[in-house]
Amino acid sequence: MDRISFEILSAIAENRDLSLDCRVFGWKQTMLDEACAALERNGFLSGGAVTEAGLEALEPYRVKRAVFIAAGFGSRMVPITINTPKPLVRVHGKRIIETLIDAVLAAGITEIFIVRGYLGEQFELLQKKYPMIHLVDNPEYDGTGTISSFFYARELLEQAYVLESDLVVANPKIIRKYHFSSDFMGIPMKETDDWFLKTDAEGTIREIGVNGAGDNLFRLIGISYWDADAGHRLALDIKEAYEGPDGKMLPMSYVPFRVYRNRYQVSVMPCQETDVIEIDSFRELQEMDISYQIKS
Repeated sequence: MDRISFEILSAIAENRDLSLDCRVFGWKQTMLDEACAALERNGFLSGGAVTEAGLEALEPYRVKRAVFIAAGFGSRMVPITINTPKPLVRVHGKRIIETLIDAVLAAGITEIFIVRGYLGEQFELLQKKYPMIHLVDNPEYDGTGTISSFFYARELLEQAYVLESDLVVANPKIIRKYHFSSDFMGIPMKETDDWFLKTDAEGTIREIGVNGAGDNLFRLIGISYWDADAGHRLALDIKEAYEGPDGKMLPMSYVPFRVYRNRYQVSVMPCQETDVIEIDSFRELQEMDISYQIKS
């Protein structure tokens, strides 16, 4: 099954809008019609609905688990993070990480791991509401790059989502039940002063950095998916990089996109700016939730 056929089939199975994917990847209506006709001929679609054969064809692409990266201090969110880990901060009464967990569960993913560090014991509170959660300790979270959490969760990366836990999900549909191959979430833009991804015309990531402009540019969102092959390779490469000179200070994204870039073919998974919100500072938290504003 090719990418366009897979995305059509999975979008119908998940009741997901495909319009953004079409715009990003340049899929025209004629291409969609041809792919749908082929899916009908193969017995994967019937009357616009996914058949049992279609669901069986999707099964090898099902996401197996979700790994949440939640070990850091969140220094830019002080003072709220002095006593509370950033993922457990409430926004409009709901913990930030819960918006992600609920989206993962809605996609049928029930094998969930949280990598904890700073004030890690507080994450045990989540297990009362979400008993399926398993906790993974990162004893080296302080003074290391994001690679340290991946190092301690490296055996969990095959067929897995990896999610930074400080993102507020407004559209749960961005978490998909099925993935064609490894991908990294990004918001299409013409320029950004934040972390960015640049792709080729087919949507394969070719560059990562900060402060970017131009075509095929996406603002990086800290949600990625790793298929079985790439997840296995990533586990080995993370260990090698982490144990090498200055490896503990690396951002995780440097492993597949810089340090070992020739070993990976990772696509972009497009989303819209309104789908997910990253709260970077206490001021942004105050702007988003007025209950944190100081009353004079």
